Amino acid sequence: MSAEPIKLLKLKPFDKSRWMQLPRDVVIGHDVLPQIPAVCEDLQLGSSALIISGKSTIHIAGDRVRGLLNDHFTVTTFTTETITPAIIREGEAAAASVDFVVGVGGGRVIDTAKIVSYNTDRQFISIPTAASHDGIASARASVPTIEGHASLEAHPPIAIVADTGIIAAAPHRLLAAGCADIISNYTAILDWELAHRVKGEPMSEYAMALSKMTAEILVKNAHVIKPHTEQSAWFVTKALVSSGVAMSIAGSSRPGSGGEHKFSHALDRLAPGKALHGESCGIGTIITMYLHGGDWKGIRASLKTIGAPVTPAEIGIDDGTAVEALLLAKTIRPERFTILDMGLTKESAEKLIRMLYKE
Repeated sequence: MSAEPIKLLKLKPFDKSRWMQLPRDVVIGHDVLPQIPAVCEDLQLGSSALIISGKSTIHIAGDRVRGLLNDHFTVTTFTTETITPAIIREGEAAAASVDFVVGVGGGRVIDTAKIVSYNTDRQFISIPTAASHDGIASARASVPTIEGHASLEAHPPIAIVADTGIIAAAPHRLLAAGCADIISNYTAILDWELAHRVKGEPMSEYAMALSKMTAEILVKNAHVIKPHTEQSAWFVTKALVSSGVAMSIAGSSRPGSGGEHKFSHALDRLAPGKALHGESCGIGTIITMYLHGGDWKGIRASLKTIGAPVTPAEIGIDDGTAVEALLLAKTIRPERFTILDMGLTKESAEKLIRMLYKE
């Protein structure tokens, strides 16, 4: 006789859910800016747009984007060189009378557009002029504060239009920093796994797999990344978009942000303006990969091949400050457990920094 009729416990329905926001249209390639009107029409975003751009990037691409959109939409422009709470409020006021936002520029401009659009309940389109970090596709935005940079949750772009000709023309330092930001996915995932084992933090295997694959492809093809070539721009931009999508799948920045990012944010506090975000993340990745017992020399070699810095000296930061940043890292987002929260001593931190210079 089956025991099915006499079961006393009622099975609970499967109720796990997550709201994933992903870019709907992604256009990457040579001279793709003319496709912007078609992308906007496809997404049916409305009849008016606010272009947010920088004082230099407005001339690089912003003016052209405005010209392309003018025949189809009512367009206004907001230019800024920095991202501050005051600038964000000004951007929000400018966006109040439009249907959608278009960010044309580097990381600060894209993050400004991201926050403005999020706070005003508008969609935004990301048009990067450089591939310096995965913010071009992610839901996270970085805002400078007195204590350093704050990483805020916003929403990802509904579309990304990346012209590889424009991105290839940007300083190679920016592209190399973007590569380092992607390579840091390696240790971000290891930290996530550590937090899962030690703290019971939930994981997303799909997000982890995508993030790791993106980093692996870039490391294996580090020799392909050359200054001012569209092939390199195309390769890195695709990887940055993939990394941003992994974060959207996870519902957090965990697939691309671990101890190496906490180290980067600590450096921002101690030596503001010295290093690009991706550059300090790359150095942090070498250190945290060593602590995880992984191939830190391979990571360092890939960064060198790409042209990214691998020591504090290369980004104009003294070793003592780097040591202090390693020790300070555990105070950055303390709810995010990483290998740098395992009780690093000053003596150990000094040895880790010295290690960076050894061949």
